[in-house]
Amino acid sequence: MLVGVISDIHGCLSEEACKALEPCDMILCAGDVERPTILMELDAIAPTVAVLGNCDSSLRGMDIPFTASPRIGGVRFFVTHRPEDIGTPADDVHVVVHGHTHIPREELIDGVLYLNPGSTSKPRGGSRRGIARLAIDAGKVANVEFVTWG
Repeated sequence: MLVGVISDIHGCLSEEACKALEPCDMILCAGDVERPTILMELDAIAPTVAVLGNCDSSLRGMDIPFTASPRIGGVRFFVTHRPEDIGTPADDVHVVVHGHTHIPREELIDGVLYLNPGSTSKPRGGSRRGIARLAIDAGKVANVEFVTWG
């Protein structure tokens, strides 16, 4: 199973992002989408679980949570926008996904993978525009791949 992770779209879902997400079975969106139609576009690619970001005032009232904790392929995720909202993950969480910094992150802390896909529109810290993809096999994250462009 392939899970696409996207964040900090800021109103502009590029052709490159869509193409990078096409092979995904699921998409996790860590906020700052800014346009409701983008969530529909993501969902047309693959079923999408999204959370609100600090720039998503236009999405409030759409029943989108600030955090989500889906289980995908046997892997428990915790998704939020800002890293300061993570707190201590529940014991069954394998992957914590966040955005907000616009800087990609892949860090293993106490057996939990912390992942930030970066930004598809406004990268920071010398990074490029991009998303992340996680291959899940037998209830574990088998591979993390950052797909970048620009």
